Amino acid sequence: MNLSAAHHPTLQALADTFIPALPGRPDKPEFWARAGSEGVDMQKIAEVLSAQPLAAQQEFDKLLGLLNNPMLGLTWFGPLKPFVRLDADQRQQMLRSWAQSNLPQLRKGFHALRKLLLFLYYGSSAAEQGGNGAWAHIGYPGPLPDEVVDTPKPIRTLQPTADTTYDCDVLVIGSGAGGGVVAGEMAAAGYDVLVLDKGPYCHGCDFTQREVDMMGKLYDAKGALCTQDGGVALLAGSCLGGGTTVNWAGAFRTPDYVLQEWAREHQVPHFTSLEFKRSLDAVSRALSVNIDYARHNGQNQALWDGSTKLGQEVKLIPRNEKGLTDSDQHFQGLGYTTLGDRYGIKQGTLNTYLLQAFEHGARILADTHVERVTIEAGVAKGAQAVHTTTDGRRVSITVRAKRVVVAGGSVQSPALLLRSGLRHPHLGQHLHLHPTVAVSALYPHAINPWHGPSMSVVNDCFTMLNGTNFGAKLETPPAHAGLMAMVLPWLSGEQHKQMMLDAAHLGSFIVLTRDRDGGRVSVDKHGAPVVDYVLSDFDRASMLQGVRAAAEIHVAAGAQKVYLPHGTLPTLEADGGVLHNPELLDKLPHLGWKPNQFSLYSAHQMSTCRMGGTEATHPVGPNGETYEVRNLFVADASAFPACSGVNPMLTIMALAHYTAQEMKASSPVVAFSSNRAATTV
Repeated sequence: MNLSAAHHPTLQALADTFIPALPGRPDKPEFWARAGSEGVDMQKIAEVLSAQPLAAQQEFDKLLGLLNNPMLGLTWFGPLKPFVRLDADQRQQMLRSWAQSNLPQLRKGFHALRKLLLFLYYGSSAAEQGGNGAWAHIGYPGPLPDEVVDTPKPIRTLQPTADTTYDCDVLVIGSGAGGGVVAGEMAAAGYDVLVLDKGPYCHGCDFTQREVDMMGKLYDAKGALCTQDGGVALLAGSCLGGGTTVNWAGAFRTPDYVLQEWAREHQVPHFTSLEFKRSLDAVSRALSVNIDYARHNGQNQALWDGSTKLGQEVKLIPRNEKGLTDSDQHFQGLGYTTLGDRYGIKQGTLNTYLLQAFEHGARILADTHVERVTIEAGVAKGAQAVHTTTDGRRVSITVRAKRVVVAGGSVQSPALLLRSGLRHPHLGQHLHLHPTVAVSALYPHAINPWHGPSMSVVNDCFTMLNGTNFGAKLETPPAHAGLMAMVLPWLSGEQHKQMMLDAAHLGSFIVLTRDRDGGRVSVDKHGAPVVDYVLSDFDRASMLQGVRAAAEIHVAAGAQKVYLPHGTLPTLEADGGVLHNPELLDKLPHLGWKPNQFSLYSAHQMSTCRMGGTEATHPVGPNGETYEVRNLFVADASAFPACSGVNPMLTIMALAHYTAQEMKASSPVVAFSSNRAATTV
């Protein structure tokens, strides 16, 4: 999206309102005097917007048009002036009015601007400038000293420079927890495998630890993917290795009660079988899953201490890491692995199954967007795709395949199948998100949440509430300056700046809700995915029980203030483990919880192509093959019958491993002897 010259003053004025210059403060005067427009790059705004669907770009353009129009005053009963002609107090008042508006479009506009500008201001850094002007003042260290040798990439990807046709036995679309495992298993069994991924291939020093750059490079929609109403921000990996490259390294086994529910309610008995357990065991071994890390960071220690003081059980989280030591470099470096692991410690598919696939002859093509699966007479025959070359040109890719495996994630997989002509009534339905809120707290001692494993402790005491299989897990999130600024509520520029000054003393727990009620993924007229999801009353009740528990644990751990996750910023005061205003917790359910009245996030999207034994209600059969199209398989979280209730990486990998065994058994390798042809035009 090209920002016109007329848009720049408005965006600069908005940045200066969200992050105002407040000179004359005796403590850290440079931080207070620096304005938002000094740290927000207009080109970065344009890049983020260009990664959004065309409809979202058009909507943002209309938002800027409204802000440039004197009629803006009608939206907040203010003077009839465009935003740039309002004084500083009026601008702030206007933004607060939008944040609290009964009109969902105004709340959506406020939060879109807030998240974008605050993230870019606190998260951006230029390597040649050494960092970000705010970092030293808030205590954020930025990228670690560069002690990593720039080693060659172990996987050599294809580099077509002209329109090309490939032939293969198995085409795998996506390379994350699902696609990576299928590729590795099938290639090792002797099949000719081709992997396509729409994201880039990064390795070692490519992972710069710079937040805005890495979010823009490694995440779908440059990290700005969200639901259609803006109410839920969606984090989804979009790079070689997918979510396993950017996730938090939690390697949870699927709870038995979830597997039993899936087997019983969706007629997929293999989830409780010995064979599926063997798949879980196999991927756990391949990923070197263990609990041998040496220490927790401040957030995880607080979750451990507060929970145990309240008599609640906490557990160590198994993590997929190898070669970890107790050195400061490794401890600090773990905090950056959601931006890609430059040290090679995290054992995602890049270091395991994809490497295995490559070493067994699989071909891998990154930077390639699959437009559709080709289908003839109800049988998958390959795919049509577009590859972007290193010099930015777009070339056409045609793939002829015996079997096609879709593993692009629970947003992109159903969108691809819908673009390809599948019309199962439940395709794209039943979207689960593990809707998540952050409960932050101010501690008297330094927390430094950006260092150490982002999640190493879990409290599972609230996962099965009121006699159901639904509830919430309490964990800790990664914390870097941009993400922290985006998550913390904004009531005024001064209030938000003060919270950011406290960043080194802020610890956050997340309430990860196992949602019973879902949303959906559809496609717009251009074939781009459209995500609709509104938190139900049932799931909100589960979430709020988790919020209350998280707040009480913060207090027990010694926090002085607890910031409850609502746009009005209700704040608990505490001292010595004693809560002074507990009535605020009782009032939480009575606050407004409509979209964009609070910040809701999802790092786990699931169940949009759900697997089951009943064709009428499940697009995918128990063996992973779609009911509509033969030789077309789904092997990612979209095939989950329902929400997993835990961070899903290991469950996805086990399901993909099981599906690969089914594929091998159904068609012996001798029946698939591709000539590995590649024809250029």
